[in-house]
Amino acid sequence: MASTTDGAHDDSGDVTDERTSESALETARRQLSRAADLVDIDRNIVERLAHPKKVHEVTVPIERDDGTVEVFTGYRAQHDSVRGPYKGGLRYHPDVSRDECVGLGMWMTWKCAVMDLPFGGAKGGVAVNPKELSDEEIERLTRRFAEEVRDVIGPTLDIPAPDMGTDPQTMAWLMDAYSMQEGETIPGVVTGKPPVVGGSKGRDSAPGRSVAIIARQALEYYGKEIGETTVAIQGYGSVGSNAARLLDDWGANVVAVSDVNGGIYDPSGLDTHAIPSHHEKPEAVMNRDAPETVTNDALLELDVDVLIPAAVGNVLTTENARDVQAGLVVEGANGPTTSAADRIFADRGLPVIPDILANAGGVTVSYFEWLQDINRRAWSLQRVYDELEDEMLAAWRVVRDEFDAREVTWRDAAYIVALSRVAEAHDARGLWP
Repeated sequence: MASTTDGAHDDSGDVTDERTSESALETARRQLSRAADLVDIDRNIVERLAHPKKVHEVTVPIERDDGTVEVFTGYRAQHDSVRGPYKGGLRYHPDVSRDECVGLGMWMTWKCAVMDLPFGGAKGGVAVNPKELSDEEIERLTRRFAEEVRDVIGPTLDIPAPDMGTDPQTMAWLMDAYSMQEGETIPGVVTGKPPVVGGSKGRDSAPGRSVAIIARQALEYYGKEIGETTVAIQGYGSVGSNAARLLDDWGANVVAVSDVNGGIYDPSGLDTHAIPSHHEKPEAVMNRDAPETVTNDALLELDVDVLIPAAVGNVLTTENARDVQAGLVVEGANGPTTSAADRIFADRGLPVIPDILANAGGVTVSYFEWLQDINRRAWSLQRVYDELEDEMLAAWRVVRDEFDAREVTWRDAAYIVALSRVAEAHDARGLWP
C-alpha cells in the first residue's frame, strides 16, 4: 500500500524502460540532471547533490519467538542537510537496499525544499518482510535497529518517520529505545508517533490530505469543477483512502479504488467512507459490492478526469503510458511514474503533478510535530489542518508560477523550485575545506 512517509527523466531519449529496469537512485539522478539543465546553478553543487553525504549500513540481529537468532541488514542514507536536519521515512520491506534508500533520500531533499521546510533528505529501512514477524519480533527488531543507528539520528541530526511496513507504533518503540539509551525522553527523535507520546494530530491523514488539496488546485487551474470530476485511485492505504474521502466530501465522484488484490469500479460513484482503508481492515476493498471489478493495471487506464496512483512506485511505464485515459495524474505514491513514461505524458500533453509536491503533507505535518515536540505544546487538529492547507497552497503557488513562466512540465517546475533553494543554501554556506 502507499507509503505515509514524510514519500525522472532520461536525457538519452531512449524509451525502453520496464518496471524493474530503473532504480529509485537512477530516477532521482536523472530528475536532478534535467532540473539542473533548466536553471543557472553551479555544476559543482549539482555534482555534490548527485551523491549522498553518508550511507550507514548496519547488522540487526534479533531473537525470534522460537529462540533462534536471525540477522537482517539495515540502512540509513543521509543525502543532504544544508537546510536543516535530515528527514525521511524508515521502511521494513524485503526489497530495501542501499541504492533505494539513497534515491528516496534524494527525493526527500527535494520534497522538503519544495515545501520550504528547514530539513534535508534521508531514508532508511531494514530488508525484512514484516508480515513474517510477530508483533513482538518487530518490536525487538525496531529496538535493536535504534541501538545500531543511535549515533546518527536525533532531533537536530536525523529524524525518521513511518514508511512502508512501519507505523506509529514502530515510531513509539524507536523513540522509547532512543530515549532509554540517552537517559531522557526525547520525542523529537522521530515523527509519526501516536499523539499520546508526542505525535501530532492529523499526521496519519496528512499525505492523503495534501494529495486531495493539490488535486483540487490542479482541477481549478485547468478550469474543471470538482463536483463534475471523476477520480480513480490505485492503492487504498493511508494516502489513497484519505485522498479519496476528502475529494468525495468536496463533491468529486470517486469511481474506482483498489488494494493489492484488485479494485472495484462504479461509474456512478463509490461511497468511499464505507470502504475500509488498508489500515482499518487490510485487503478489504474487493469485499465491497460494486458493479464491476478491475485489476490494478486496468484501473490505471480507466477513462476518468483524475488518476491518483497511490500504491507503489513504477506503475506508470512505457507499457501503459499511451493507454492512460485520465485528463490529469496526481502522484500519491513516491515515484509511480518512470522517466520514459514521464516523457510520453509530456509529449501527449497530459499533466502530471509530481509526488514531491502532491504527497508532501506527510513531511509537512511531521515538521509541525517536530515543532510541537520541541515546544512541548500540542496543536489542535483544526490548527494542523489549517496550517497544512496554508503550506500546501503556498508551495502550489510557487510551483505554478514556475510552470507558467517556463515551457516545462509540472515535475520540472517543482524540481526547479527545490533545486534552486537547495543550491542557494549550498552557495551561502560554501564548501568546507
